[in-house]
Amino acid sequence: QVQLVESGGGLVQAGGSLRLSCAARGNFFTMTARAWYRQAPGKQRELVAKITSGRSTNYADSVKGRFTISRDNAWNTVYLQMNNLKPEDTAVYYCNVLESNGMEYWGKGTLVTVSS
Repeated sequence: QVQLVESGGGLVQAGGSLRLSCAARGNFFTMTARAWYRQAPGKQRELVAKITSGRSTNYADSVKGRFTISRDNAWNTVYLQMNNLKPEDTAVYYCNVLESNGMEYWGKGTLVTVSS
C-alpha cells in the first residue's frame, strides 16, 4: 500500500514562511512527477508547483518567486518552501504523485492559514 504523508502546515502571519514536506511510503511504481496542489474554501483545486524526475520545475503564476519546490536525492520526500505568504495562500495543500503507468496518488492534505 502506498501512502503520501504531508506535514508542516499551520497558522502564520502574512509575510511569514512555512515549509511543507511530503513523504512517500510504500512501493511506488516509477514516479515521473510530484506536485503540490491547494484548494481554498469554495474554490477548485489548483496546481501550485511540480517537480519532475529530471528535476524540472514549474509554478503557478501566483506563487512564482515566493515558493520553491525541491526533493531529496532518493525521491522519497518533496518539500515546498513558502515565503512571503499572503492571506490568499490560505488553503489545504495536497501532495501528489504521478507514476509512469498513469497512476496518481494524493495525500490527505495539510492546512495552511495565513492571517493578515
